[in-house]
Amino acid sequence: MEKTNAVRQLDRKKLPYRLHTYEGVISGIDVAKTLAQAQERVFKTLVTVGKSAAHYVFMIPVAEELDLKKAAKAVGEKSIAMLPQKELLPLTGYIHGGCSPIGMKKQLRTVIDEAAFLHETIFFSGGRIGLQIEASLKTLQSVIPLEIHAVT
Repeated sequence: MEKTNAVRQLDRKKLPYRLHTYEGVISGIDVAKTLAQAQERVFKTLVTVGKSAAHYVFMIPVAEELDLKKAAKAVGEKSIAMLPQKELLPLTGYIHGGCSPIGMKKQLRTVIDEAAFLHETIFFSGGRIGLQIEASLKTLQSVIPLEIHAVT
């Protein structure tokens, strides 16, 4: 299997993680079902843009919706909007459904929902559709700076 930027960064730092592959689904809820995992452990990576034009990444459980007001407050913005899909690849290097918080073209300020603390490990995109990384919050924080807030 060809390694993604996310996997290469974890390997470079010799951090513990597990890879999980799947086929035929894109929705986060379907990914959780396919991997036989609780929806609360599988996180989606959402890229947003603030009123200031700064970009932010939010990681939330797949069955939840990002609360845009809470998200804006967490990063000190007046308002936040989802990044248009056509802007995702040029900004991050990842496509919709395969966007990992690790290995983006430029490291964006990243906030993870506090629900991540409830689990020993969480699942998140490995950088392409069909690949999930399972890792602890500590491992994730060793690769990217993470802020923890209630954003759902």
